[in-house]
Parts: sequence; C-alpha cells; structure tokens
Amino acid sequence: MFAVLKTGGKQYKVQSGDTLRVEKLAANAGETVQFNEILILGGDKPVVGAPLVADAGVQAEVVDQIKGDKLIHFVKRRRKHGSQRTKGHRQKLTLIRVTEILAKGADKSGVKAAIGAGSVSAVAVAAAAPKKSAKKADTKAKAETKAEAPKKAAAPKAAAKSAAADDLKQLSGVGPALEKKLHSAGVTTFAQVAAWTEADVAAMDEQLSFKGRIEREGWIEQAKELAKG
Repeated sequence: MFAVLKTGGKQYKVQSGDTLRVEKLAANAGETVQFNEILILGGDKPVVGAPLVADAGVQAEVVDQIKGDKLIHFVKRRRKHGSQRTKGHRQKLTLIRVTEILAKGADKSGVKAAIGAGSVSAVAVAAAAPKKSAKKADTKAKAETKAEAPKKAAAPKAAAKSAAADDLKQLSGVGPALEKKLHSAGVTTFAQVAAWTEADVAAMDEQLSFKGRIEREGWIEQAKELAKG
C-alpha cells in the first residue's frame, strides 16, 4: 500500500518504511508526526482525493533535523559597473521514516500533527478551538468588569455632589460656563461665596480673570440672600 502526501508545497509518494527528507517540521528527533493532507491512497482499491482523501493520514517518526546540500547563488547585474554577488544557502530539512499509512481514523489518532511546512491536522485544530474561545470569553468578562467598576464607584460621588452643590447660575452674570469654572476652583455653594473676604475676591479675580465682576455684580450680597432662603 502506498500514499501520496503533501507537505511543504511538495508531493511525495511513500510506503511504510520509506525514509525521506521534507521541508522543516516543528518536531524533535524521536517524535511521531502525522500528515493529514493525503491526495491518493494506493493498493487493491485505490482512492483518489477530491482534493484530499477524507479521514486518511500518514504517520512517520522524526529521525533528525538536517540541512540540505549547499546551493550557490551568483548574481550579476548588467550595466551596474560590474556588480556581482555570490551567496550560499543550505535549506533546513527534516529527515523522517514512514511508520504507518492510515486509510481511516487518522484524525482520531491523537499523535502530533506535522506542523511547519506541512498542514495542521484536524486533531490540532480541535484542540486549539476551546482554548481560543475560552480566552475570548475571559477577555470579554474582564472588559465588562472593568467597564462596570468605574460606573459603580462614580454613582455615589455624583449623588453626593448633586445633593451638596448649589445652583450658582442664580448669581447675576453666571452662566453654565462660568459655573463650571467656579466648580473647578472649588466653589460649589452660596455659603462659600457669602464668606469671601477682600483677599478672597482679589484671588478669585486673579485666578479666573474676572476683573472686578464679583464686586460689580454684587455676588457676595446675592449669595448671602440665596444662602438664607
């Protein structure tokens, strides 16, 4: 019985016991790998895949990680003042020995899939899927918790602020923008404005560039009346 498998963009016709060199696989010497991209199964009843033979596979043992023969690349560029370059390269390969050809049950064998230049088996994909979904669920839960935490913490603070702060827009000449500036300066109640001294007024004029507005508009007197009632 023979099989035609695909790995590393190449096709190989193999039988049990064959030794061959394939594109580098992510496996160490002594490990068993499985190729799941089977194009043809030969024997008494040949099976041709469309394009792959379902549930078929080829198991092999990794003998060693090796390098191919040295290849010399010589590049010469015309009209480039005699530009030329010589470069050597040795392709990384994996030496394997075919141990078994599986006509059925390849995806349920549980051995390590041939990963690297080869394809990832259904076994590897099935094992990776739960981890990926679990990771997404965990990330989503963390994000929701993080999003909810500031809202819960901010709610009491906002309630306390709304309960304690006065509507400073009742003062003459104070609109939403000016009220926001006063809040930023720490002024939120009529009692605070009513208690301002000359030094406080001068400091607030300087800080917020009021230029005498507090005295012209009579904020302190207004604040005293509003604080009472």
